Amino acid sequence: MPCERKPMRYGHSEGHTDVTFDDAGKFIVTCGSDGDVRIWESLDDDDPRSINVGEKAYSLALKKRKLVTAGSNNTVQIHTFPEGDPDGILTRFTTHATHVAFNHSGSRVAAGSSDFMVKVVEVADSSQQKTLRGHDAPVLSVTFDPKDEFLASASCDGSVVIWKIDEQTKVTSWPVLQKSNDVSTAKSLCRLGWQPKTAKLLAVPVGLKVHLYERDSWEHVSTLSDDMMTQPINVVAWSPCGQLLAAGSVGGFLTVWNAESKLCVERQKHEKGYTVCGLAWHPSGRQLAYTDTQGSLGLLDDLPTASSATKTPKAPAVKAANDYDDLFDEDDDRAMDEGLSDTHSPAKRPVAGGDDDDDDDLMPATGRVKNRSSFLDDENSLDTVSLALGQGKYGDDDDAGSTVAPPTGPSLPLRPAYEGPLPTLPQKPFQPGSTPAHLTHRFMTWNSVGVVRGYNDDQDNAVDVEFHDTAVHHAMHLTNALGHTLADLSQEAVLLACPATDELASKLQCLHFSSWDANKEWIVDLPAGEDVRALVLGQGWAAAATSARTLRLFTVGGVQKEIFSLPGHVVSMAAHGEQLLVVYHRGTGFDGDQALGVQLLQLGRRKRQVIHGEPLPLSCKAHLAWLGFTAEGTPCYVDSEGVVRMLNRSLGNTWTPVCNTRETCKGKSDHFWVVAVHENPQQLRCIPCKGSRYPPTLPRPAVAILPFKLPLCQTTTEKGQMEEQYWRSTLLQNHYSFLSSSGYEIDDEGQNQNQKEQQELLMKMFALSCKLEREFRCMELAELMTQSVVTLAVRYASRSRRMNLAQRLNELAMEKANQLQEEQEQEEEEVQEEEHHTPRSRYGQRESAGGHSSSRSHQAREEEPREEEEDESQETETLEADGESRKRLNPFARGAAASPEKPSPKPMSKEGRVNPFKVQGSGKSPSQSRVSNVLDSMTSVRRPAPLGGPSGKQSKGPVLKPLAPKPKTKMQSTLLQMATSKAANKKAQVNPEPAADRLKQPEVPPPDLPVEDSENQKPRTGFQLWLEENRKSILADSPDLQETDVIKAAMGSFRSLSAEDRLSWTERAKGQSGEAADLKKRKRVEEAGEGDESRVKADENIAKKKKSLDTTAKLSAFAFNKN
Repeated sequence: MPCERKPMRYGHSEGHTDVTFDDAGKFIVTCGSDGDVRIWESLDDDDPRSINVGEKAYSLALKKRKLVTAGSNNTVQIHTFPEGDPDGILTRFTTHATHVAFNHSGSRVAAGSSDFMVKVVEVADSSQQKTLRGHDAPVLSVTFDPKDEFLASASCDGSVVIWKIDEQTKVTSWPVLQKSNDVSTAKSLCRLGWQPKTAKLLAVPVGLKVHLYERDSWEHVSTLSDDMMTQPINVVAWSPCGQLLAAGSVGGFLTVWNAESKLCVERQKHEKGYTVCGLAWHPSGRQLAYTDTQGSLGLLDDLPTASSATKTPKAPAVKAANDYDDLFDEDDDRAMDEGLSDTHSPAKRPVAGGDDDDDDDLMPATGRVKNRSSFLDDENSLDTVSLALGQGKYGDDDDAGSTVAPPTGPSLPLRPAYEGPLPTLPQKPFQPGSTPAHLTHRFMTWNSVGVVRGYNDDQDNAVDVEFHDTAVHHAMHLTNALGHTLADLSQEAVLLACPATDELASKLQCLHFSSWDANKEWIVDLPAGEDVRALVLGQGWAAAATSARTLRLFTVGGVQKEIFSLPGHVVSMAAHGEQLLVVYHRGTGFDGDQALGVQLLQLGRRKRQVIHGEPLPLSCKAHLAWLGFTAEGTPCYVDSEGVVRMLNRSLGNTWTPVCNTRETCKGKSDHFWVVAVHENPQQLRCIPCKGSRYPPTLPRPAVAILPFKLPLCQTTTEKGQMEEQYWRSTLLQNHYSFLSSSGYEIDDEGQNQNQKEQQELLMKMFALSCKLEREFRCMELAELMTQSVVTLAVRYASRSRRMNLAQRLNELAMEKANQLQEEQEQEEEEVQEEEHHTPRSRYGQRESAGGHSSSRSHQAREEEPREEEEDESQETETLEADGESRKRLNPFARGAAASPEKPSPKPMSKEGRVNPFKVQGSGKSPSQSRVSNVLDSMTSVRRPAPLGGPSGKQSKGPVLKPLAPKPKTKMQSTLLQMATSKAANKKAQVNPEPAADRLKQPEVPPPDLPVEDSENQKPRTGFQLWLEENRKSILADSPDLQETDVIKAAMGSFRSLSAEDRLSWTERAKGQSGEAADLKKRKRVEEAGEGDESRVKADENIAKKKKSLDTTAKLSAFAFNKN
């Protein structure tokens, strides 16, 4: 007959507990994490006596009216029993004691501690102590040999050690446990048990089994197991007679074995499945008291005695040993027909490979669980025969004591058991900022608006709402008659929800305190069978996710809106303004990992989904602990490992870790409970929880502030610190662009300050890289700078005598300036298009009816600014521009090589002034040539060299730097003008050619340019005059050359001439003695700086060397120019 399981009752607060009986069995004594020891006369005692022994009590032992406790105050105390008077301190440790045990006579106490030591103390004289050292981790449990000769101890280092007490030496050690770093993180408490009276066996819980070791030989002689055990065994306890062994597991299973027959005589399950952490037998052997990690006390009554447990299974066991097949022939049919045998569960046949085609069964080959559930009515009845057979099939090394012999004939092959990764239990839904629902006083939510507390005790069942800013609303006290368990709070309303009961449906209640009318409350009943699992409040709306995988939207006034289905069961939700963030189970996780998906929706006027159910990244074997938005509206979340991740909108909506709260925790059991996140200033607001994951409601906990820190490499170095600061600032600046695009006002001053800090960090990293001679890294950093900061980098590189780096930075500065100009022109073009397009075209729809007129108006708008562009733009004076400006508007603009199409002339429209920076239809802007080169502002006497280098960008023409335009002065500067002076700059002013005349010119220039046209347009140079006379000879030698290549070849040939010849050509071109004198002066400076230039041959390599020398001189003049 199965035993009776008494209803459990509350004994202590949530946490570890322990239990024992007194010597006479009149009292049940328990201790818990609340630091109290309670003395119960029976399980029904409503007023137990209480003794406070400290902040926490981890273990207790009682013998001969002496009560010994191990607490968190690093001491082992002794009290009188049952009076509870303090009787001194037996011993002290450097950290808290974890377990205590009396010897059989009650004269000694053994205590283990987290400082790796075990002490044996005489009760009569506490100064008589023996210290056992040898463990490498905290001690889990200790137990005495009943003969008082040996002591056994288990430790987090994975070993079970046998000690010789008198000699204080280690006898043997078994590394059979899983290692851990603390008692709180151990998979099992591993409470050892030494068989009383005979002291023959030592029971050690190892995983899902109990190993029995023989005294003196210390050999593993037997194993006790139960297929119903799915989680590790936590604690074992021998009956007073020494024949029965009880075990409690992490999963809440209670099993009693007969140690002699190794059969399971009793099996019970915790009514709520909580971990059993304390076991104690009544001296009579008929009752078994147990406690769990939630502070509750339970009792099993009318347990079978050792004699009754061994009588009934003896006959079938002997029969099975003699005849394996007859055992099943006799029992199977009767068991299936009647459902139960006389005193045990029905026996089962072993599952052979071809007898069972259910391939989904993941249980071992006995198939006991599946067969048992099909016809076994009483879960608590005995299953002796099947357990015996199953024990034999598992092949445990308990042959010496097993009463079931293996079959002598050939056995059928068994189906192999599944050994792959095991599925993870799905995480239960939770409300961000809430504590567990089973607590009587709990936080229902804590967010940036306020705090909602729930009270559910004997005196009151209510909800308190408190606001951080009392200007929003005064505090409220609400009666919780409906039993609400979920809550959310915003600046508009309080949203509550309760689960369904047998009589009432699940309800959603909203208190809209910001409403201007008198009716501020509304309630909605959900359909039958549908419970609210998560809820959230947004700006003007509310959302509730239900057990039917449905998400329901409401207005804050109570109007039902959209409803849609979720791909999986909801885990949590969060909201900010018009954003809704939903996390749900997208599948089954394995090996401790959760498989979660996330959706981000915009619920404004244009509703859209931003994140479409992508997987939510979590730490290994972690679950979601908090979900929400920053105060600026960026989604973020925290997992159980303390890692805070934030959405990076600029990197394709990826999740970036920005903080790890575990790095700030002092103890391994300490945690930070996150309540809010801010990007400006960069703060993580959380509540420190010492020794727990959740804070208490009273007194109100204080909020701590943690800084952000990206997990970059080598953050202890100067380089790593600046990189971390830069990328953290960049990540936390993304909210500015999001808020501005959403129509919110942004703090321009804060954004500018943020950008200024970023550029300063880049410049510091640039200077550090220069000191380390990492010039390529300098260029990589310069790519991240703005155009103005790149100019500063050019100066720094020049003054550091790094001319090659400065030249490349100068090219980069010009490129960034071009990009900036293109973006400005594109923005102005978009503004014009929005002004002229019809409303239909604004939504991207083409208008078929007015297509021709629209294209004509667009064409006219393109032609109108050309005349003004010719008046305002600075002309590029190169021979290539003379030869190809009619074919290409800008031969040096980007995409010139990839876009050789010729722009067709279009009729001019001179009505009104349109955008003067309008981009031409061919994609090339003539205004790009107006960008000033940083190096052009240098005072130099050398001839400027064209841009480009070995690794620079290749251009189709010789790209030479134009002069920087001066205000209120229209200057002409040719890209091929080899030398410039102040006098030449003042005289080189001519009226630009009208745009209308340029459009009338032919698209493709003739091979020979008319001399008259060139003279009318600009002053002649010696090179131009030489090229006009020698063009035919160059084309005769290479008729396939393009215009650009002709200019290159001509430049090389012209430079190969002597200085006197070049001077004569220049004098012929200008025909002025004053300019000739200037050229002679410049010639002497060039000859002094360049050496024997007159003897240089027409070689491209020599020309490139001259260019680098010119650049060096120019950079030097710029770097040390005080102006």
